[in-house]
Amino acid sequence: MSSDAVLVRKGTYHDSVALMRISRALTEMSGVEVAMVAMATELNLGILRDLGFTVPAADPGDLLIAVRAHDTRAAVEEADRRLTAGRHPEGAPADQPADQPPLTTRSAARTGADLVLVSTPGEYAFAEAQDAIQAGLPVMIFSDGVPAAQERRLKELAEAQDVLVMGPDCGTALIGGVGLGFANVLGPGPVGVVAASGTGAQQVTCLLDWAGTGVSHVLGVGGRDLSAEVGGLSTLRALRMLDEDPATELILLISKPPSPEVARTVQDSVARLRTPVLLALLPEIDLTEAAERTLRALGRPVPEWPSWPAWSGKQSRAKTIKGVYSGGTLSAEAALIAGRAGSRGGDFVDYGDDAYTRGRAHPMIDPTLRVEALSRAHESDLVLMDVVLGHGADPDPAASLAHAVARTPATVVIALIGTEGDPQDLHRQAAAFREAGAAVFTSNAQAARHARSLV
Repeated sequence: MSSDAVLVRKGTYHDSVALMRISRALTEMSGVEVAMVAMATELNLGILRDLGFTVPAADPGDLLIAVRAHDTRAAVEEADRRLTAGRHPEGAPADQPADQPPLTTRSAARTGADLVLVSTPGEYAFAEAQDAIQAGLPVMIFSDGVPAAQERRLKELAEAQDVLVMGPDCGTALIGGVGLGFANVLGPGPVGVVAASGTGAQQVTCLLDWAGTGVSHVLGVGGRDLSAEVGGLSTLRALRMLDEDPATELILLISKPPSPEVARTVQDSVARLRTPVLLALLPEIDLTEAAERTLRALGRPVPEWPSWPAWSGKQSRAKTIKGVYSGGTLSAEAALIAGRAGSRGGDFVDYGDDAYTRGRAHPMIDPTLRVEALSRAHESDLVLMDVVLGHGADPDPAASLAHAVARTPATVVIALIGTEGDPQDLHRQAAAFREAGAAVFTSNAQAARHARSLV
């Protein structure tokens, strides 16, 4: 007979990806029904309550270990063993520290670094990014939850130091062929991308890759950069940098609707550049149309975007579209195209939003919340969702999600964002989701239009 154990480790922080891996390892132990090792955020506490655990008082800076198992003691001991092992390099004795790595951003900057990537919780990101900028290094801030006033201050400092700040909440970048954050495998080419939208940049560049057109650089600037509070400071710098890059023949700027005042500033800047600039601003055009316009501007043909019809689609006609997304821009685009379809309209959730990622891994890595969403769907629902491939993402999303797609009574349509060079094997992923009953599209806009046609 199984029993529950819930432990709180006060003031103990661990990386959310490492915690997700430990949770998975515990779940695979014999006799373990449920295991969750996570920071005690409100979201994670709510999940534990939904799972039927009695949750003690805890703060977001505390670590939770919750197991339901025949032998909870063995599961907790295994959790502790893995948490301790994560603090020591493989092969190093637990009581002997290995070579001491730099302990601060300032000391790391003195080791000959070319760029600093900050991925701490948002409340600690400002100080680390400031140290990097003051050391004269460009910064990519992967962290979310950084206040807008701090973002503005960091970008003003960067202007004074003549360096670029990418982010905060910058999920993807590719500089000179090297991907940062969530990054697809893209060939070199003439298109330079400035993106205030991570998954928007991934969608467009993946479609360009399908068309045989590569990129010079992809510079993410963070979703708020073109807001009135931030003033487009990183966008303006990134445009100038790409204009000076001899490998860039055309610049593509991707963003959700900017502040009108900032949009005028950007357009004035664009008019002074030598390199042609194509603006892809939602909702004026969708991301697939942006890729197609880019190809036409370069004088290159636009191909048919690959798609795979459902192997065995559900027969009931859906009445409501439910968006279950990991990418904010992809979710917004799908909602614009298909959100008002159906008898009760659409219901779209971006599980990559800060509200869902604080204290847990991003849904491109951790499928838990979207698996739960699929399990709650009804026969009258059409679930429209994205699956994003590339480095940094789930190494096999079909293994994590396809069983949930097959079990849900809802009709499922998937936008599969990736390239043939990505490590997950795009064609194998598409086949697995198709066999699970989903229709699969490489264009999110086409997936949304297909979903709209089914309700």
